[in-house]
This record gives sequence, structure tokens and C-alpha cells, in this order.
Amino acid sequence: MVKVNVSHFQRAAIEIGHNGENDTLPYDLDAVFVKDMADDLSELCFDLFQKIDSLGLRKACKFLSKLTIAAERLLVPSGPHGFRITTKIHPFWNLYLNGLGLAIAEASESQRSNRAHSYRLASEGPSFFDRKKSWRAYKLATLSEPDLNQESSVVIQTDISSFYEHIYHHRLENIIKDLSPSSTLALQIDRILSQLMSGRSFGLPVGGQCSRILAEVMMMPIDRSLTDGGLVWHRYVDDYTLICSSRQDAYEALSNLSHNLADYGLSLNRSKTTLLSAKHYRDFVAAQLGDGEDASVALRELDLHFDPYSDNPAAEYQKLKQSFEKIDITFLLDLEREKSQPDAFVLAQIGRALKFQEPGVAIQLCATLLDPNNLDSFRASWSKIMRGVYAVRTNDEFATIFDEIDSLLDKIPDCAPHLLVPEANMLHYLRAIRFRRTDARGPFLLRAYRDTLSASVRRACIDCWRIWHDRASFNRLRNQWQTMGANEQRMLWLAAGAFGDEGEHARKQLHGALSVNWRLGIEESTQEGGSKITDFATIFLDWVKYDK
Repeated sequence: MVKVNVSHFQRAAIEIGHNGENDTLPYDLDAVFVKDMADDLSELCFDLFQKIDSLGLRKACKFLSKLTIAAERLLVPSGPHGFRITTKIHPFWNLYLNGLGLAIAEASESQRSNRAHSYRLASEGPSFFDRKKSWRAYKLATLSEPDLNQESSVVIQTDISSFYEHIYHHRLENIIKDLSPSSTLALQIDRILSQLMSGRSFGLPVGGQCSRILAEVMMMPIDRSLTDGGLVWHRYVDDYTLICSSRQDAYEALSNLSHNLADYGLSLNRSKTTLLSAKHYRDFVAAQLGDGEDASVALRELDLHFDPYSDNPAAEYQKLKQSFEKIDITFLLDLEREKSQPDAFVLAQIGRALKFQEPGVAIQLCATLLDPNNLDSFRASWSKIMRGVYAVRTNDEFATIFDEIDSLLDKIPDCAPHLLVPEANMLHYLRAIRFRRTDARGPFLLRAYRDTLSASVRRACIDCWRIWHDRASFNRLRNQWQTMGANEQRMLWLAAGAFGDEGEHARKQLHGALSVNWRLGIEESTQEGGSKITDFATIFLDWVKYDK
């Protein structure tokens, strides 16, 4: 039975502050806001849930239908040639969804099969999920199956076609109803998803934690049916591994899986469905996991997670840094550069490893990663590379190489402009250049702001001007206030603090309209105890006033 309480929203706020709102996009200042104002925002979320839940299904549906849940669809690269859409959700609604998702995860975790390895709930935060339940652990679990010791065994590897895109909201709603039959929780999830998917009745927004939880909840009855049917299976998100005694049994198992998926509107990806002998499967997984003599084995096996909230973060950092003494990162990057199809995972690990290098090594790696001749080959790892460069550029231990990094970054718009077309790529790039204004960045940023249709990209441009203390840009934007969306306005309001008396004067002029401009549609007009009920706009203004 799902029981939503304020602690779910509080943990969700801490998780957002720790990991960001969307893992396909760079860390946004809204995540800092959510973390800093966790108590106030959590109370607002919980009050809203209670209010909707008290209305009953019919009135709750009517109330939810009147809301406008702000979100933006952004293009994100997927592999070297593909793209997908991610959704940047308004910070309040992102927190609200994640809090509801956490409550659902707590209620459903005990009902999930041990053969489902993805996104298992951790007992405590800040992260929602148990890091030990990884894709690697999933693969190792398949190798431990006794049936795999029979050389006659056949292994099926397959995945669900366009998994998130094809999840049907009504079926998901019914599964959540089974977990919470007397609540409006399922209805709330259904109505919010419908708005986030532009009125469509299928699909989950990519990048947020709640979507991961809902996808796993959707798979629970399917996983249960496979176990009831006697299949030996393991799953990680949309990837399935089935172990069968013969090719005949494999064909039957594949039919069984297909039937169960079809009952929920899902289907297998035929182009990614393969049958392997037991020996070939063991060899294939060994290669996937980096076993053998591959020079990148040590890097593949290294867990680069560094938790600044641990009991002893400094010791953890030093331990990770020392682990690289035996790994020649420069040599491994040179190997990837020579490949026609670089290994995205190895490049991702190299990007994560940049901050653990000495400055002289770090700049050599950055020069290779950002070399115009390599950028296109490395395009599938753009976000990981930019995150790595950002981690170095924001660390004063690397101050001696800041100028060289800035010079490398400034060349990108001219030598590889196509890589900045996807909005997610542009956001990662803007975050990396926000530390300093250069002659190249000034006109580039002005063009980027004027040419984009993305509110998120415009927000990132405003953030750069804020950090650069670009007064001319602030004055220009101040005159465009009325045509800005609420999210851009909030960033400009924050930026005003960098411009002294001029910024304060602008805030005084604009303050009166904020309660209307930043409304979510959930505000109460009644008075409680003689004072107005705290709303989202008030919480944001308090954050800017006291914390910025």
C-alpha cells in the first residue's frame, strides 16, 4: 500500500540537489534551489498531494485538467548517429513527480522479482537507487545460472523496442491503482504524464528518476508472468537475457516473452534479438565486461563514483586519485582515437577520470578530446567529455591550465558547429564556458540566445552573462522581460543580484508581477492564520534573497 508523506518529497529534494534534475542534461541552478529550499518545497508538495487526494477521483481529475505543467522537450544524442528527446520539467513538478515516484518505489520494491536488476531502491539517500545493482551485476548474475553450465544451453539476448516511448499510461495507472486502490495517486500520475507527453496517452519523459521507477513498476506483472511460466530470465531496464536448455526451448521462451509484452502494448526489438550457445555467451559477456588482456580493463572496472556526502569524502577522493597511478589514460585515449568506432564507455570513463589527473596530464587529455580532428569521432560521448572538462575547469587545483582549456573550448563553434545543434549538447557547452568571457564567447553567446527556440538554452545564456557580470546584456534582457517565459524570468531575477543598484532597482520594478507570472495554478487565494499561504514564487524569492 502506497502512503505518501512529506519525507518522500524531502528525500527527492536531496536527491535532486545531489544528482541534478535530469541526468541527460548538465546540472542546473534549479537543482541548487530545490536542495536549499527542500523543507519549504516539500511542504508545498505534500500540501498539494493532500489537497488533491481529498477531492475524490472526479473532482481531482477536474482540478488536474486545469493545470498547466511546464516542461520543455530537448534533443539529446543517442549513440554516434541517433537522437532522442529528453524532457526538462519545471523544478516544482519535477520534485512533485519524484516524491510520488519514491513513495511508489517503497511500496513496490518488495514485490519486484530478484531477477529484475535495474533501479532497485536504496534504503537511504541521497541517491534513490542501490549502486551495487548495476548493469555489470546483471551480467554477472546471468553467468551464475546453473543452466549455463550445460553446453547444450542456448541464451537469448533481446530488448524491448522503444521502451519508454511505448509505455501506455492507462495500463500503468491500473498497476499503480493495485498498489494504492483508495487514493488518487494513480490518477495524478496519469494526468501529469499526459501533460508532459503533450496530451498523448503513452510515453515516459526521459532523464528523471520518477520515469525509471514507473518503468520498473510497469514491468512487474510481466516479470511475474515469466517466472510463473518457468522461464530462466534476467532483466536490466529493457534488456532481457533468457537461458534455455535447447534451441526449441529458446523459441518457445521467446514466444512466451513476446506474448507477455504484447499484453501491455510492448514488443521486442527484432534487430537486437540474438541466440548464442552457452560458450559463446560466456565469451561475449567476458568481452563486454572487459575481461582479458584489453588495455582498458582496469579503467572499465574502476568505479569512478565519488560521493561528497560520504563520511570521509577527502579519503575517498584520494583513494580514487591513487588508483589512476597504474592506468595510462593518455595511452588508452590514443587507442580510442585510432578506432573507426571509439568505445563510448571507455571515453566516458576517461571523461570522468580527468579531474583525478595531474594538470599536465589533464591538459594533454583535454587537447586530444577537444581536438577538431577528433570531436566528430567522439560525438557519442559529448556530454561525458564536457562534464569532465567542466570538472577540471571549475577546480582551482587546475588553475595553471585554465587558459589552455578556454582556448580549446573557444574553437568548437567554428570547427564543429554541428555538434552544438542538439540542445543538450549546447547546454553542456555553455556550462563549460560560463567561467570567463572571451572575445570569441561574447558574440557567440549573443547569437546563441537570439537563434535558439529553447528556453533552457536561453536560461543558460543568461547564467553566463550573470557570471561574466555583463551589464549591457542585463540591460537588454531587462527590456525584454515581458516577452520572457517564467523560467527565463527566474534566471534573470537571480542574475540581477550581480548588477548592484541597477539590479535591485529592476527587482523593485518587476516584483509586483511575479505572483502572476510565476503561478503554477495550485495557489490558494484564501488566507490562513491571517497570512497568505506560501507559494512557489515566494519560496524562490526567499531563496534569492537569503542565499544569493
